[in-house]
Amino acid sequence: MKNFSYLSFPPSTSRAKPSPPLPAIRGKHKPVSDKADSRKNPDYAQCRIEKELKRGLKDPPINCSYGPAGDNMFQWEGAIIGPSDTPFEDGVFFLSIEFTAEYPFLPPRIKFKTKVFHPNIGQDGTICVDILGPQWTPALTIENLLLSICSLLPDPNPEDPTSPVCKLYRTNREAYNKKARKWTKMYAFG
Repeated sequence: MKNFSYLSFPPSTSRAKPSPPLPAIRGKHKPVSDKADSRKNPDYAQCRIEKELKRGLKDPPINCSYGPAGDNMFQWEGAIIGPSDTPFEDGVFFLSIEFTAEYPFLPPRIKFKTKVFHPNIGQDGTICVDILGPQWTPALTIENLLLSICSLLPDPNPEDPTSPVCKLYRTNREAYNKKARKWTKMYAFG
């Protein structure tokens, strides 16, 4: 396994503003949850994003890397190294990662920037995986997502009956592997 890390992504120097304390209310009232307070709070989202970045810089994950694409902490780039013994082996696949102010309560938008021949990756780079949709939970991190996407490469879910890539994967695995390997060499090698 390769350790792949961006060294050019410095941690952000901005600090999240602490939330003001809630005023005391007498009588009957419904408690306000932390989730409701922070759901659309960009400071909360930025704090979480910075925390994930610091963790990734301190203990870089294997076979993937991530960090800000520039000064905007809500726009990141990610990279995945193709798993060994697969048609994606040794390819470096770049992704765009876009956070919203509702992160981590809503998943980030992640797309492949590198062309990939895969049943669960659209021609525009969109990724069809349940953890970026209905199975999302705020406990997931960017590292979890990138490692899951890396695991998806050799183990697709070919259930879409309309996708020609899914059809090829189900009916002619050898031809699928050959074309996926060809695309990896054309688009994912430096």
